[in-house]
Parts: sequence; structure tokens; C-alpha cells
Amino acid sequence: MHRTRVFGFFIDVPLDAADAAVRFWSGVLGTSTRSEPGDPFTGLVGALPGDIALEVQAVDDAPRYHLDIETDDVPAERTRLVGLGAEVVADNGSWHVLRAPGGHLLCVVPVQSDHAVFAEQARSWP
Repeated sequence: MHRTRVFGFFIDVPLDAADAAVRFWSGVLGTSTRSEPGDPFTGLVGALPGDIALEVQAVDDAPRYHLDIETDDVPAERTRLVGLGAEVVADNGSWHVLRAPGGHLLCVVPVQSDHAVFAEQARSWP
């Protein structure tokens, strides 16, 4: 058995548009931002209810949206999602990028949230 939870929703934007996108989305949602120097992720603090992160991610690629699914067993969750129709795009060792039917990207990542939040909100899978 393993457990999963939606960790975050990501607004992926090209590197040269990241600053403008952060200003835009924080203005749209009326949020403050949180980031670390050199980090491609900028959090939009309190933008989504509960403990789900909403972040703008600077990418060397086209604009898109993606979800991160956090889990206590990355290989098991990858197998489960492939069984549901996802295709593996990249195996980055400790985390994986998949493409869902319909073309949307999602990442399967180790637990990122506070462990108490994960324990309370995660769903269990056989």
C-alpha cells in the first residue's frame, strides 16, 4: 500500500517571462510571493485553499500547467498512473514526469509537504 496527495499546481512559464508572470498571477490572486534566489519556483502564498501549493515555475520550454502528486512510494505511484493510461516522459531518479491521456504533464514526487499534513490528507492505494 502507498499513499498520495496533490502537492501543488504549477504555472510553467518561459524563463524570460517568469518575472512578469509572477507579478501578473500574484496581482490576479491578491497574494504575496515567496522564493529563494536562483530557485525557478515562486510560491503564490495562500492562493489555493488548504495546503496545496500554487507556484510559478520558470522553465526552458513552452508555457503550460502541471500538477505534482506527492507520494510515499514514487515507483508504486508511477506504476499505478501508467496503468491508468499515463506515459512516462522522464525518469529523474527520485521523481518522474508523466503525460496523462489528453497531453497534460504531471510529476510524481516524494513527499514535499509537512508530514503531518501528508498523513492527514493522503489517499491510500493498494
